[in-house]
Amino acid sequence: MKPKITIHYCVLCQWLLRAGWMAQELLSTFSDELAEVALAPASKGVYQIYYNDELIWCRVRDGGFPEAKIAKRLVRDRLDPTRDLGHIDK
Repeated sequence: MKPKITIHYCVLCQWLLRAGWMAQELLSTFSDELAEVALAPASKGVYQIYYNDELIWCRVRDGGFPEAKIAKRLVRDRLDPTRDLGHIDK
């Protein structure tokens, strides 16, 4: 079964574009390996990325927003740790 990525973003902080961009980045790299990438509206400054039910990034816990290469590494490490991400891994 293919994994699902869910990005929870604060609508009050207007982080929809940021979340949409991250979804696009993840889909461009893992389009064949993911079941879906979903955007989930939230509030109170939330920006979290889940791999299935596992929280892999939290803005508060991890100190801000992840760069695309960091988010891709987090997904890759769970999906296929042996996969080479090319220039991202350099």
